[in-house]
Amino acid sequence: MRPLIGAEAAAELQESVRLDVRWTLGGPSRDADYADGHLPGAVRLDFDRDVCGPVAEVGGRHPLPDPEALQQVLRAAGVDDDSHILVYDDGDGMAAARTWWTLRWAGIDDVQVLQGGFKAWTGAGLPVETQVVEPKPGTVTVRPGHLPVLDADAAAAWAQTRELVDVRTPERYRGETEPVDPVAGHVPGAINLFLGEDDLADTERLRERYAAHPEAAYYCGSGVGAARTALAVTAAGLPTPPVYIGSWSDWVSRGRDVATGEEQA
Repeated sequence: MRPLIGAEAAAELQESVRLDVRWTLGGPSRDADYADGHLPGAVRLDFDRDVCGPVAEVGGRHPLPDPEALQQVLRAAGVDDDSHILVYDDGDGMAAARTWWTLRWAGIDDVQVLQGGFKAWTGAGLPVETQVVEPKPGTVTVRPGHLPVLDADAAAAWAQTRELVDVRTPERYRGETEPVDPVAGHVPGAINLFLGEDDLADTERLRERYAAHPEAAYYCGSGVGAARTALAVTAAGLPTPPVYIGSWSDWVSRGRDVATGEEQA
């Protein structure tokens, strides 16, 4: 299944379970935006609480959820094993991509991201509603481990034997600035491909870019941007790549060695 779907095509899938995961990094809950208007039938998920696991001293800012907790969330949202799931955010694809990735990791294949998000839906003149949706509980079973995931040790080894790609801004990669995490720099041996250069609608350009990195694994600050890159690679028709899901926030929480400056691709 193609991981991305346009607004008009998504509107025709009347039986989809629609998940609203609009989110702002470090910002307040987006529940008010959901109340102001959402896709008809959409269920609101809080990205930090429902899609990711609780933050601990070690492990990164957006760890994987506990499978049982994720299963409870998805069942409450009305997800069955045979459901088609449509995930959307504001349109940058960050929270939606990480949700897509998490559901794929959890063994759920029939999931797509709304290309352009809520803005694309309203921009197409499609209807929205304001009432809170209370779906019939679903029966989905979460089966984790269906996508390749790296931990810190595996990421370090990958950087020495294949390509570990940091998708943050070049300035964060080089260690010149770090607006979120307590230590600046990158995983030793990693190269940089900034995710901001990806247009999810341009699959030909994505294929050209990522086909040149067939054995790459990806990381970012906390596994959100890297999941968006995994979505981009998949949208290009290439195999979904490994992700160091704890990413830089996990790496520095463990006191691992840090590199700065540029590294050769």
